[in-house]
Amino acid sequence: MKPTTAVITLLLLLGLGYWSFEGSMPSAGPDADAEETRFSTDRAMKHVTEVSKDPHAVGFPAHARVRTYLMKTLKGLGLRPELQSAYISGDKGSVTRATNILARIPGTGTGKALLLLSHYDSQPHSSYGASDAGSGVATILESLRAFQASGKQPVNDIIILFTDAEELGLNGAELFVNRHPWIKDVGLVLNFEARGSGGPSFMLIETNRGNQKMIEGFKKAHPEYPVANSLAYSVYKMLPNDTDLTVFREDGDIEGFNFAFIDDHFDYHTAMDTQPRLDPETLAHQGSYLMPLLEYFSDADLGDMKSLNEEVYFNVPLFGLISYPFEWIWPMMALALLLFLFILAYGFKNKRLGIKGIVRGLLPLLLTLGINGGIGYIFWPALKGIYPQYSDMLHGFTYNGYYYIAALATLAVTVCFWVYAHFRETPLRELLTGPILFWLLLCGLLSYYLPGAAFFTIPVYGVLLAWMILTVQDQPNPYLLVLLCVPALWIFTPLLQNFPVGLGLKMLIATSLLATLIFFLLLPVCGGYAKKRRFALAGLIIFLGLFLGAHLNSGFSPDRPRPTSLMYVKNLDSNTALWATYEKSPSPWTRAYLGEQPTAPDPEDVQTLSSKYSTGFTFTKTAPLKSIAAPEILIQTDTLIAGNRQLSLTITPGRDVNRLEVFTNNTPVLQAVVNGAALPSYYLENRNRSRLFTHYISDNDPTEIFLVFPEEESLELTLYEASNSLMYDPDFSIPPRPSDQIPMPFVLNDAIVLIKKLRFE
Repeated sequence: MKPTTAVITLLLLLGLGYWSFEGSMPSAGPDADAEETRFSTDRAMKHVTEVSKDPHAVGFPAHARVRTYLMKTLKGLGLRPELQSAYISGDKGSVTRATNILARIPGTGTGKALLLLSHYDSQPHSSYGASDAGSGVATILESLRAFQASGKQPVNDIIILFTDAEELGLNGAELFVNRHPWIKDVGLVLNFEARGSGGPSFMLIETNRGNQKMIEGFKKAHPEYPVANSLAYSVYKMLPNDTDLTVFREDGDIEGFNFAFIDDHFDYHTAMDTQPRLDPETLAHQGSYLMPLLEYFSDADLGDMKSLNEEVYFNVPLFGLISYPFEWIWPMMALALLLFLFILAYGFKNKRLGIKGIVRGLLPLLLTLGINGGIGYIFWPALKGIYPQYSDMLHGFTYNGYYYIAALATLAVTVCFWVYAHFRETPLRELLTGPILFWLLLCGLLSYYLPGAAFFTIPVYGVLLAWMILTVQDQPNPYLLVLLCVPALWIFTPLLQNFPVGLGLKMLIATSLLATLIFFLLLPVCGGYAKKRRFALAGLIIFLGLFLGAHLNSGFSPDRPRPTSLMYVKNLDSNTALWATYEKSPSPWTRAYLGEQPTAPDPEDVQTLSSKYSTGFTFTKTAPLKSIAAPEILIQTDTLIAGNRQLSLTITPGRDVNRLEVFTNNTPVLQAVVNGAALPSYYLENRNRSRLFTHYISDNDPTEIFLVFPEEESLELTLYEASNSLMYDPDFSIPPRPSDQIPMPFVLNDAIVLIKKLRFE
């Protein structure tokens, strides 16, 4: 291939790959003056601003303010909102008083209702909740305003539900699904969520059966920018999902769609989840889903959403969402295999392919996979060794993470060019045979074990046709070969980023291997470049530049703050106190309390408190004793009935607190009720650790506990009472964090903790 043609085709490949990203979202220019019947990102953003003025977790002062704002806004839309409030236990031992906000738009028909869902609480204790899930609340409010402005009367009732305590354990969803009379009317749920502050919103399905009718309905609604694929759907079904929509599926057997964005994952559940960090295009994307879906499903037959049939689906630019039945998977695999065998037979018959060349072509295949797989495997551990502060970003995704994704993908392609440069004497048509066979084997395995990924077969058809052209012609049209590479670029390029963003930079190995596999599919074009070493050198320079960019952005700043943690833990029984942190590489601010040589905690001193990733303390140091009001503990009843011991006690805070966590010894707890909310028997039977429950407290409510355990057993309860008040308690005078630090998310932080043991022999 001529040098000019090589450069042009490479630019075309890069442009097509870039299009797969840029074509997935709408733009979001100023639109405050948009027509009343249109979704306005600016108008929606005003709701985000109001909701996210302060952290508003359950029990926090701003929580009630946000609820009042939402009630007022719904009334302003001509609705009659109401509250549903009660103590409820989540399926993971979280107990709280949840207060849901509900409203209903009556339809003209008698069929099932459409439910619009998001949650209005933020994550304790420092998240402002702009993206998670102020964006979901705002999307629903603005879409409802536009829908109401159209004057359309829906056929189906439309239920609006803003749940509470989603962040604590899906408590609000549990309350609605299991205790509200409207649940029997619901036929479909549209749930809006976030795990970051930008990027495209992904559609994920929740169903107990097949997805066919849901996909059909989604396509009929015709959202303009669908981002979805059945691989994510298949993986999602295998994971322990934790959105409100999961409760509707598990407890109510109700289907639904999740819409969630995950880019800029480093903002998730942090003090950086603020309105200015929310990408307006992301909010516009959420609106571009809800407006057509609301229009369609408000009239559709929602009693006919269940199906036993599954569909493979994926999105590509220009064509939107493409789907086909699972029944096509194996015929498509068989056709691809037959085409492979036909081309192979033709090549042997016409002496265009030879055994020696094909076998020799396996060597670069194995070398590139081995080298790039090895680099991807060690890359993240090596980065944490070079930059130990990365370990304190519990998301597993750093502020400069996109640099690393681009760098590793570039390095993988660089290795491919470098390796294949050493096989110039082997005809390209023979070099292609091994990679195509590898892809066919991979697609066969995926079709069997993960059928949602069966659409991986489609780009293989492109490379098969390119291989056929190369086998028949000596100088094929390079631009035709580029055209045949389009499916690979449009389907796979976004996955290079999605895997490590969604699952953390520990999945950089997926980026490295996927970049290698994509290169195999582009080999009909890239394999024809005469100057592969020059491309490899250019790739190496780009890699070094990206890595240098990552290094220059590896530090912390007010815009990229460092997560830090500090807690004061006092044991009331031993009358001792500790400073404690979760940081693996303590900051200077933290070391002011831990000292320059902090010690690892004694497991006997403190349990691992509940958190998203079961994170334990890393360092502790003896702290001065402070006078802190202890809780009042009152034993109400202690009786023996039918071989079991029944115990009732009330724990009343002696200060303002946010949560009470209770641990037990190994004595089995047969029944547990907290403030009238029973812990699920399944949870009690399958507790992995000694934690019994966590009560997230509002208005300093007492904790009333009823327990049943075998009478021959001795029960030990360890109480951890916590307030998120360390930073402003006058007895401590803790200085504010530097501007380049924020409270570490996902863990109890900035807290004053009291520990007390109770023994019942």
